[in-house]
Amino acid sequence: MEFGVSAQMTEGLTRTLRALTDRYLIIKLSPNVTTIADIAIAAEVGGADAVSAINTVVGMGIDPLTGKYQLSTGMGGLSGPAIRPVALAAVFNIAQAVQIPIIGIGGIMTIEDVVMFLRAGAHAVQVGTANYRNPGIGVDIARELPSYLGQLGMHQLSDLRGTAIP
Repeated sequence: MEFGVSAQMTEGLTRTLRALTDRYLIIKLSPNVTTIADIAIAAEVGGADAVSAINTVVGMGIDPLTGKYQLSTGMGGLSGPAIRPVALAAVFNIAQAVQIPIIGIGGIMTIEDVVMFLRAGAHAVQVGTANYRNPGIGVDIARELPSYLGQLGMHQLSDLRGTAIP
């Protein structure tokens, strides 16, 4: 977490990793920062091939009757549909700042969610929490893509990238 909230440390770590490998290097970005675009720029300058955004956001639950933490550690990572708006904003801001590909992560449950992330500027998406409900969700979404693109009058996913309209 420490390096993920500092642009300088992110750039340094990315440079170190780049020097160690020729493999495709993806830096996963935390939303728990002041300006995520600055961290993405640092990863790009350091030599990342792509960034993924976002990781979980810090959350907490307290039982209103007992006052006890709902997680044994007190706070933990919030994920799933609740973080989708935060993730979309992060992807959009990053897309305005870097030239490298962005993998959108956060609350993707449906084909419509995938399309929102692509319109925000993502090059690809990762489905996480939805796999707990339906382990075949990735395949289901991939099967829906051609039909959905056809409804939009588009032929390929890249036609959607960055098409969010103010």
